[in-house]
Amino acid sequence: MRLRAEAARGAGKGAVARRRGRAAAARVAAGAALAMLASVPDATHVQRLAPLSPETVSIGAGPTQRPWVFAGLPAQKFPATRYAFESAPGSPVLRIETEGSYGNLLHRLDTAGAGVLSWRWRLERPLERADLRTRQGDDVALKVCALFDLPLDRVPFVERQLLRLAELRTGESLPTATVCYVWDASSPSGSVVPNAYTRRVRYLTLGAGSPAWESVRRDLANDFVLTFGDESTTVPRLRAIAVGADADNTGGRSLAFLADLHLGEVPAR
Repeated sequence: MRLRAEAARGAGKGAVARRRGRAAAARVAAGAALAMLASVPDATHVQRLAPLSPETVSIGAGPTQRPWVFAGLPAQKFPATRYAFESAPGSPVLRIETEGSYGNLLHRLDTAGAGVLSWRWRLERPLERADLRTRQGDDVALKVCALFDLPLDRVPFVERQLLRLAELRTGESLPTATVCYVWDASSPSGSVVPNAYTRRVRYLTLGAGSPAWESVRRDLANDFVLTFGDESTTVPRLRAIAVGADADNTGGRSLAFLADLHLGEVPAR
């Protein structure tokens, strides 16, 4: 009788432990899903950013071109990253300034292949405590991102479930693979750094940044294979382009500039 009672108590403790384990796993999953939303522009909380226009920041052409929108976090408590235009010889320049803030500019695409993305950028004030390899340092003074529609069956199982959880929370279909071009003084140019919160976002470093203007031209198909080739060598549809900067993790300040952003077709070889 005593053995049966002890066994029953042990079974009860085991059931409690399993329930606690499932609850903890659910909390981790929910936290990871929310972290994804912090890394990927959230289409549920967008508003038009009136000054942005095709003449200034160009993606595609023609009457079907969609506007740029500001994308923040759900119930965002951080200040919004500041975007403003400044006059400059040739074409207007987008000024991007963070101060413990978060925010992206998002441009949706209806049907677009992975073409050539080009722009000019310069870094005037870097984020001193930024470290892309840690959650505490996961901030950037400027990022230019390509959001791809990678089929879910190519996404690892656990990450696929977290994506679904995040989509249930937002009611929106989230990008499954995002390549972000960033500055990073701590690693060689061309390094691939998975986002500290989610591998659905991967950074491709392009040097340390400079106060002088630098021109960039990237073949998005090649860069998708470089960053996500472990999951697919077939390049999926491009669903959006984003520009962003954030300092919500470090609480720092940064100042960067962007101009002549353009998405074009890959030249015939």
